Parts: sequence; C-alpha cells; structure tokens
Amino acid sequence: MKAYKPGFLMAVLFSMSLNLMAQEKRVPLKLGVAGVAHGHNAWLLKRMKDSVMDVVGIYEPDAQLVEIISKQYKIDKSMFYSDLGMMLDKLKPEGVVAFGSTFDHLKAVEACAPRHIPVMVEKPLATNIEQANTILSLANKYNTMVLTNYETSWYPTTEKAYQLSADTNFMGKVRKVVVHDGHMGPKEIGVPPYFFNWLTDPILNGGGALTDFGCYGANIMTYLMKGEKPTSVTAVSQTIKPDIYTKVDDETTIILTYPSAQCIIQASWNWPYHRKDLEVYGVAGYAITSTNKDMRIKGKTGAEEKLELKPSDTNTYTDPFKYFADAIRKKITVPANSPYSLENNIMVVKILDAARESAKTGKQVVFK
Repeated sequence: MKAYKPGFLMAVLFSMSLNLMAQEKRVPLKLGVAGVAHGHNAWLLKRMKDSVMDVVGIYEPDAQLVEIISKQYKIDKSMFYSDLGMMLDKLKPEGVVAFGSTFDHLKAVEACAPRHIPVMVEKPLATNIEQANTILSLANKYNTMVLTNYETSWYPTTEKAYQLSADTNFMGKVRKVVVHDGHMGPKEIGVPPYFFNWLTDPILNGGGALTDFGCYGANIMTYLMKGEKPTSVTAVSQTIKPDIYTKVDDETTIILTYPSAQCIIQASWNWPYHRKDLEVYGVAGYAITSTNKDMRIKGKTGAEEKLELKPSDTNTYTDPFKYFADAIRKKITVPANSPYSLENNIMVVKILDAARESAKTGKQVVFK
C-alpha cells in the first residue's frame, strides 16, 4: 500500500470538504409562486432556476395574465395553475413567494399555512390590520413562517444605519428619522396595466403612495426602534394628479411620535427621481444614506465620513430568495422585529391603518 505524507492527506480532505460544501450550496429551494400581478415579478421570473431556487409552479387565476407572462418570460404554460391548493398538493414546494396584489397575500397564507409551507410576500404584509391579524393567527396556529420582502432590506446602508443607531456611543439615542421613498408615479415610470390596475385600487392595495411607499418608512423605523410602538400617528394625503390617480393618494407625509423620538415618512408618486434613502439623527451624531451603498456618517466626535459599503461589510443578504431559502433550511434565524419579520410587519400595517384614519379625519391618531 502506497504511503502518503500527512500534508497530502490533509489537502485531499480539505478539497473534499470544499466540494461537499459547494454541492450543498448548489441545492436549490423548491419554490412555488402565488400570483404574478406584482410588477416586482421580474426579480423572480428572470431567474426561474439557479443555485438558490427552482420555481416548480406558478399559481395565477387570470388567464389573460398567464398569456402575457408566459410569452414575456418564455415560460411553458404547463408551469401555471389556476388552483393554488392543487398546485401545492401536487408539487409540494418547500416555500411559496406571493407576487399577487397585497389583498391576495392572505389567500396565499390561508392555503400555505395549514400545509406548513413557509411564505414570503411582497411589501406590505396586508392591506389592513384585520387581514394582518388573520395572517398572524394562521402563522402561530400552524407554526409556519411568514416573511415580508422589502428592497431596502437588501441595502447595506440600511443595515449600517441600524447598527450605528444601536451604538449609543456613536450617535447617542435616536431622536429624529426622516425617510424618503417613492418615484415619479406608477404610470410615469411605465408599470404594466395588470400592475397599475390593482396598485391604484384602494381595496386591493389599501391606498396609493401612502401604502406603496409609506410601508418602507414604517418598516425601517420599527426596526430602528427595536419594535417599540409609536405613541401617535399623523398623516396628510393628497392627490396631486387626479387625472391619473382617480381613487387613491399620490402624495402622503406620515409623522410618528415616540416618547423620545420622531419619524417623518415622505411617501410620494411625485418625486422627480427614484428614492429610497433615510436620515437617522441621534443626540450627537447621524447616519444619512443616499443609495444602497453610499452614506455619510458623523459620530459624537470627529469629522463627517463618507462610506461606500459592500454587502460583506454589514453581512447583508442582497438576494431575498437566498434569505428565504436559508431561513427555511434553518441556516439563519430571522430576528424578531427585523425588516422581514412578522412582528415588525404587523406593526407596519397598524401604522398604515392609523395613517389612513388620520389622513381621512384630519386628526392625530393616538396609537393603541
């Protein structure tokens, strides 16, 4: 028998372990899709199968939309199902992502939770607190994970702002947060009709800019405040372009108060450009983001710094589907009140409900 040097054997074992790790990473998550009426569906449909996920079936009851999507993304029609329960029972996906209207998120959870299939919905979680509470009840009853996906959850700058806000030695206790989110408007940026129709429907979306972009600020502020609920919510809504947005607002400002802090959420379909940035001010410092990777910071001492971050700088997942897969396979634990968590997103829906009431009545709403 040939003798090998210990160093050679160690190298072989190390190489074998790397190969095994690589093989493990390449096992894709069997993923089902519940609805494709959301304009963010391109994030998913452009990558039906890769090392992270393998889309095994798509539920979409709108036959006309199936025609559009199958042609646009060159997806065989055999992938589509008009019955969500049938698709789940036949294909047995490990997880389901919901890309239908916000109103339809509850239907996805109602089908998946009793089958113990985790769900990730697009933001926000629900159109109103009644729907959100039903989702929470189902998740608890069947011990099934329900996550909410926000683009700003993928931003290293969002996570860095949170880390600095939690470091009271850097900026001191958080006092004021200003969040800017939105764009020129759904029609103005050319969203497809199937997306525009429900996005501008007060029932299917829960509102206009207030819901579409107010949810980002509520989500981030709840994260920064570690789940603390606001003491009051005040909102002013307008429809500046009533010829386009006939049923919903296109401009809303929401003010959240806390015992020692305040948050101003500027949600708009009237910005001259796309915005997803925030300003976090503490007693003696600040963190101001401008893009997903660029920000300015200043602590209690020293001059202002400009940072250009990589995802590895903050351990940020830039792929929500990988985050979902790793959470399902228990490679990570979803922290309570993190941007994806159910706890955080129940609070988001409560805040949006209060904002709608305030905008309608013209009065400050005491938060319960």
